[in-house]
Amino acid sequence: MDDEDLFGAGLQADLSMNAPLAARLRPRRLDEVVGQPHLLAKDAALRVAIETGTVGSMIFFGPPGTGKTTVARLVAAETQAAYEELSAVSSGVAEVRRVIERARDRRAQTGRRTVLFIDEIHRFSKAQQDALLHAVEDGIITLIGASTENPYFEVIPALISRCELYQFRPLSKSDIRVLLDRGLVVLGRRTQTGREAPSVDDAVLDLIADGGLGDGRRALTILERALVLAKTKGLEKLDASTVQEAAQRKLVLYDKGADAHYDVISAFIKSLRGSDPDAALYYLAVMLSGGEDPKFIARRMIIFASEDIGNADPRALEVAVAVARAVEFVGLPECRINLAQGVTYLSCAPKSNASYMALEAALREVEEHGAQAPPVFLRSTGYSGAKMLGHGVGYEYPHDSGGYVAQRYLPEGLLGLEFYRPTSEGEEGRARDFLERMRALRGRMPEDRKT
Repeated sequence: MDDEDLFGAGLQADLSMNAPLAARLRPRRLDEVVGQPHLLAKDAALRVAIETGTVGSMIFFGPPGTGKTTVARLVAAETQAAYEELSAVSSGVAEVRRVIERARDRRAQTGRRTVLFIDEIHRFSKAQQDALLHAVEDGIITLIGASTENPYFEVIPALISRCELYQFRPLSKSDIRVLLDRGLVVLGRRTQTGREAPSVDDAVLDLIADGGLGDGRRALTILERALVLAKTKGLEKLDASTVQEAAQRKLVLYDKGADAHYDVISAFIKSLRGSDPDAALYYLAVMLSGGEDPKFIARRMIIFASEDIGNADPRALEVAVAVARAVEFVGLPECRINLAQGVTYLSCAPKSNASYMALEAALREVEEHGAQAPPVFLRSTGYSGAKMLGHGVGYEYPHDSGGYVAQRYLPEGLLGLEFYRPTSEGEEGRARDFLERMRALRGRMPEDRKT
């Protein structure tokens, strides 16, 4: 296989020995970019905008190693724009303003546009993001922000409204294999020792591609490290154990501050709700392996116990609270055992959201029709003049009548309204039978409205 087959016509890899392999292989034309066909195929919107020079400000978001920085640089190159780059980690408002001033001068003097690429734009504060607004609005800069997080969570709405959003997807295994083949050509032609690199068969390349977890940069780094290790060992052929040694371990595709945080906790809760302990345990393992705070997981379990189990199994809340306390007392790594016990209990418990839905219905009633005053006989008698106002007059104390009396408690305009509708699941079935008797005892008064 020759260079043109691997890299595309005209691509010249940077063979600087001081640069990481991923940097040496950075594409110089759109046709050389691997992956993201939904953005860069011939008829894709972003590709058309770049080739016609009609690009506006944009935010690229998606996992690391998927080409966000590369495409940003290519936007500037393809549109003959000046390119400025800032990192949100190390740059402040002053640096942003200096770039904007240079861009304004450049446009005034030469008419040339400026592409400002801001890596990890989600790390910019609101004030820093605000500093960009007028320059973006006036077209002084073409902003390209890159983020591993969902911009709707971290980027201010005013800036989002001025930008197109493009989601970058993890690279497929076949995409990463293309990158690895390109890397082999570079590393096989020129290595730090001046010798040919050890050979690599398809099975090992597949292993590296899998270990990349959709991240092309990571896969190329594993390849480069593995070949250095193999040469150090004197191997003629790269083997799986050396690859695993180079990778250290398969890093979990989970960033507790990024999209995966929301996606995995969502899948975790939905698995609990669906009574699938195996799936719930899997997502628990993903979160713990990715460094998620176990207290965050425990808090979500407490919420779940009331929201999705409720009175079908009142002990579920007790278990969830106990797990949260255990997490505080024990800490990692042992508290993972407490979490696992709670996860399996909550997964297998009977489910009901009746109490949660009852509150939602009551809140809607109040929001739509306002708060009505309680019946006079239920109002407080604990202050001077209350009896003169009739407060408490006519109230029947249930314990004087065996614990149950036929007495209304809702405001008069809400008679007959039912918010809580217990299911037949678990303990809630007993509550449903009891409530039916109590409602019958109070009698059916004229119903003004039904939820």
